Amino acid sequence: MTTLHAVPPPEPRAQPLAPLLARAWDIVVIGGGITGAGILLEAARRGLKVLLVEQRDFAWGTSSRSSKLVHGGLRYLKEGQLRLTRDSVRERQHLLHQAQGLVDPQSFAFADYRGRPPGRWLFQLGLAVYDRMARQSARHHYPVDEFLMLAPHIDRADLQGGMCYLDAKTDDARLVLRVLQEARSLGGVAINYLRVQQLLRVDDRTDGDVNGVRVVDAVSGETHAVRATVVINATGAWADGLRQQQGATAKMRPLRGSHLVLPAWRLPVAQASSLMHPQDGRPVFVFPWEGATLVGTTDIDHTGDLQQEATITPAEVGYLMQALQFQFPQLQLTPGDVIATYAGVRPVVDTGKADPSKEGRDHAVWMEQGLLTVTGGKLTTFRLIALDALRHVAARLPHGQEPPSNGPLLAPAAALPLLRGLNTHQRQRLQGHYGPQAHDVVAAARGGELQTISGTETLWVELRWAARHEAVVHLQDLMLRRTRLGLLLRGGGADLLPSIRSICQGELGWDDARWDAEQAAYRALWQQHYSPTPWVTPPLEA
Repeated sequence: MTTLHAVPPPEPRAQPLAPLLARAWDIVVIGGGITGAGILLEAARRGLKVLLVEQRDFAWGTSSRSSKLVHGGLRYLKEGQLRLTRDSVRERQHLLHQAQGLVDPQSFAFADYRGRPPGRWLFQLGLAVYDRMARQSARHHYPVDEFLMLAPHIDRADLQGGMCYLDAKTDDARLVLRVLQEARSLGGVAINYLRVQQLLRVDDRTDGDVNGVRVVDAVSGETHAVRATVVINATGAWADGLRQQQGATAKMRPLRGSHLVLPAWRLPVAQASSLMHPQDGRPVFVFPWEGATLVGTTDIDHTGDLQQEATITPAEVGYLMQALQFQFPQLQLTPGDVIATYAGVRPVVDTGKADPSKEGRDHAVWMEQGLLTVTGGKLTTFRLIALDALRHVAARLPHGQEPPSNGPLLAPAAALPLLRGLNTHQRQRLQGHYGPQAHDVVAAARGGELQTISGTETLWVELRWAARHEAVVHLQDLMLRRTRLGLLLRGGGADLLPSIRSICQGELGWDDARWDAEQAAYRALWQQHYSPTPWVTPPLEA
């Protein structure tokens, strides 16, 4: 069998940007989250000339700050969103099959307590519908003794047993990067730190259709005009900013979801635990992720400046800690156990509901003076959202070659051989994260770099590969999105920065002054937006 190797094409910033941006593009996609990445990939699969620009880093916004779940939206069933649930379940199944090692199965345990909603029978009915949509069946209910073997640390008072169901999880930022990698292999171009300053119009008329963008390079400060047949606004919660350049009415309702990260030894869960919060009945998830334990999420209106990093509030910490102490009383968890926090802003279309959690999670598409805006939706359904966006602009585009409807979304990776001490899980993880490039990632390792960084599932060589090939512009890109060390290690991984410097500084081409400045900026950013926050009592109001 031929071994697949796919050394990435040169990064766009390895060459002058002006000639690249001056090309005649079929599509310019604005926004480097999962929706924009999905559109870039689907357009590139059709042979279209497509460029993606992102004002910060790839996945900087919502797509690196989600709950990391590739799920079918079980809770949407009770809200009657059957189509969204069906689509999500089916897309989840596709991703589990095509992105093994990046999108992984995760079993959830839901305890059944006497007198607490939703109750065993209602929950099992929902799971039966869930199974039917996924075209599978499984045992769900377990008596008390068996359930406690699956979730040994939960509260035992009034426990009547529990239910288990299967969903999936991912590293959301790495999923974006894998989709971008696939798009680039097909000719798509993606550039980070390129901010859209202005929408351009046909013949520069104020009433003309949008046919390009003026961008500012955050690295060089240079400004470039980029022309395209179609411009797609895929900026998620930030979508109104571009729409309002055209006088459109704001439609977005940014909602903040915040999370806690705890050490796996302090909150050990093999099965994920799903519970209804004792205060307001919202679902809270606790599950193993990348060597730690993740807890989330809140769902409240975000009134802060969208150009600034979202940050968890003390009240949100209290809300999540209350859920943990309610579900795991014997562990006696405190905010001092928290390694890191993070918060993301969800792109939700405002329908005026009083309760933010009741707002729909369907995506929306609007065509306004030649600018197509696509926003909302879920991580799980990014491919369907991309296809819908391209359908809306198909009449404006040159006829592209339609990919096979049953073709794979992501190129398969050749199996890594049993070598250098990599275990089965590590090989599958590398294949999932890097696809056909996995062999080259392993080959890039120097002495000791195929070892795992303690407290995480990350290999040291992943830092070298990211610095060399993955468009790292700032140290925060490396620590918070190319790897997740900033979330998984106390102090954001500050103790490891000397070792990381020895691996990455040369690959990045930074002199000592640049490294020192980047390190200081990263430490300040982490302390302000990702560090554990004091707990406020009483917790967040519903």
